[in-house]
Amino acid sequence: MAVVEKPSRTRAWALACVVFVAAAVAQRLYWIAGGRWGYTACDRTELVDPAGGCGADQVVTVPFWSGWGALGVGVGLAVVLGCTVRFPGKWATVGSWAAAALLLVVAFPLHLVFEVPAALAGRPSDWRDLGARLVLVAGGVLFAGLANASGPRRGPAAAGYRPVPRWTRRWAYVAVALPVVGWAVPHALWVLGVPVGISERALNDIERDLSTPTGVAITLVPPLAGLLVLGLVQRWGQQFPRWVPGLHGRQVPRRLAVIPAGVVALTLVTYGVLSIAVLVGELLAGDTRWSDVWDGWAVTATLLVFLGWGVSLAVTTTGYALTTSAKTSITGLPGSEHP
Repeated sequence: MAVVEKPSRTRAWALACVVFVAAAVAQRLYWIAGGRWGYTACDRTELVDPAGGCGADQVVTVPFWSGWGALGVGVGLAVVLGCTVRFPGKWATVGSWAAAALLLVVAFPLHLVFEVPAALAGRPSDWRDLGARLVLVAGGVLFAGLANASGPRRGPAAAGYRPVPRWTRRWAYVAVALPVVGWAVPHALWVLGVPVGISERALNDIERDLSTPTGVAITLVPPLAGLLVLGLVQRWGQQFPRWVPGLHGRQVPRRLAVIPAGVVALTLVTYGVLSIAVLVGELLAGDTRWSDVWDGWAVTATLLVFLGWGVSLAVTTTGYALTTSAKTSITGLPGSEHP
């Protein structure tokens, strides 16, 4: 039975990936041909009528990465999909994991963490863009499922609760503290009208563009999401707690914790590195002055917060994965004793 189950699971995931890739390719061809359903121009125009795509219907030619470039990526995903099904093995599985990582990074889940709560709080939002990002997240999950189903068999997950190493706990506390200190505190002050680390003009822009419910949502969501990192170092991250109906005491699937945490860590690090690189480029080109950086030092520091948040989350996730691995012995983990 076990011999038949794995190919069957692989086919099911592959079929879902085929539907995703076919739909994505068809949509890009539709845009290239002149159709604009689901297309948004809000990233290239003034944020007017975001619900209508900011005048997407008036765009004559879609940009390269929205049209032919994305179509090429879709063809590449189809090739990876075909190789995974036709030539299963280590490299095909690596290709599927790479495709999953690409889709999830391009979707930029961090944007969804901020924009969805703001939209629900009443801020005018580009739902076409949010929907497209959610579709990319779904595609990344599908390719991750395909990679997992087609990969080599693994032993059962470690049973019971295994305390994580001391260094993992310390990095987890850093990952929890950074979004509170580096994001929630300054944004809360700005919502209250206190110009800490930004100019008066920037504060006036915030007060004009953000309603109080939207500001509260943007302020609270990141630190609340950051609290989930504690699950990587606590018992409830390895065994479902008592209050979860039907799952009390059962092992938490490792991938349920490792994959989302890894994707968020990769997204945070990517965003931090790219944003810092852009800032350095603007300083070298003279487009941004050091006085501007100093006047808005809290905004600049946010870039470092994202980078540090991503690194600390990545290290914590690595510690969790090593601790819960079936191949890892408790006695082989340094600092795994209780604090």
